[in-house]
Amino acid sequence: QVQLVESGGGLVQAGGFLRLSCAASGSIFSINDMGWYRQGPGKQRELVATITSGGSTNYADSVKGRFTIFRDNAKKTVYLQMNSLKPEDTALYYCNAALRPSGSYAYIVYWGQGTQVTVSS
Repeated sequence: QVQLVESGGGLVQAGGFLRLSCAASGSIFSINDMGWYRQGPGKQRELVATITSGGSTNYADSVKGRFTIFRDNAKKTVYLQMNSLKPEDTALYYCNAALRPSGSYAYIVYWGQGTQVTVSS
């Protein structure tokens, strides 16, 4: 069974840093785009950053210059390096991936369960 498992969240002071990881497991033929989204208190889920299988990246304006998304295709893992964290970055962070399970001809979007990031002022 395919699943995405995030790790690396926690409590950090403003100005600090965290690195989130999201590993895909199960019988997977290939992985296309991967990304990170977040949902803050009382807010809708929003895009943080995405990365294609070829390494092209896209960022929300609010995190440009502070966050970096990268992936290790051999480990089927996507990372989010978060620097200069601000209280407004506090949210539940989700990873997702468009992947093709073994035996399937279609790409399916999977989501992780989320990891909490809390930034104190």
